[in-house]
Amino acid sequence: MAAVLLFTAACGDETGAGPAAQPSPTPTPTVSATPPTPSGTPSTDCPETITAIRKSVDQAVWGKGSAKSAFQPVSVTICQYDAQASGQDYATVTTKRTGAEATELFALVNSAKPEPKKPDFCTKELGPTYVLRFTDNDRGVLSYTAEAFGCHRLVATSFEGQGKPGDLAAPRSTTPELLKSLGLR
Repeated sequence: MAAVLLFTAACGDETGAGPAAQPSPTPTPTVSATPPTPSGTPSTDCPETITAIRKSVDQAVWGKGSAKSAFQPVSVTICQYDAQASGQDYATVTTKRTGAEATELFALVNSAKPEPKKPDFCTKELGPTYVLRFTDNDRGVLSYTAEAFGCHRLVATSFEGQGKPGDLAAPRSTTPELLKSLGLR
C-alpha cells in the first residue's frame, strides 16, 4: 500500500489523470563581465570617494590637535555616503545648511570631547558616513568626517584656504546629538 501511495504522489492519482507538477530545473545564475558602477557621482561639493575619506580618517593621530576649533562657519555642505559604500563610490546625498543652522551643527561638532586614543571598542553595525564641509566668509573649507556606525569616529580631516584654525581639532567620537542632527529631514 505504501508503494502505491508513493507512486501515486509522484506521478498523479489513481484515476489516470495527468502527472502531478514536477520541479523545474534550477536556473543557472548569469555572471556579468562588467564591474558594478560606483554609486553617487563626483561633484565640486563632494569630490572624494569613500576610499579617500576612510584613508584620511585612518591617518588621524589620536590625542593630538586642539580641543576646539576656532573656525567660524557661514555654511556647511553635508555629503552622505551609503552604509554599503566601497571603492570608488561617491556621496549619494548632499545637503546644505547656512547661517544659524551651520553654526549650530558646528557647535555640535566642537562640543564632542577629544579622545586621547583611537577607540578600541567598535560595533559591527553599518551606517552612513558623513563628510561635513564647513565654509567661512573667506571661503576657507574645514572638513570633518563623522561615522554613524562602528567606531563612531569624528575627525577633522582637512583645511583648505588661508590658515585660520592652525592645528586641526583633535579626533573625537560622534555624539548622539550630532548624529540626530545629521539625519535626513
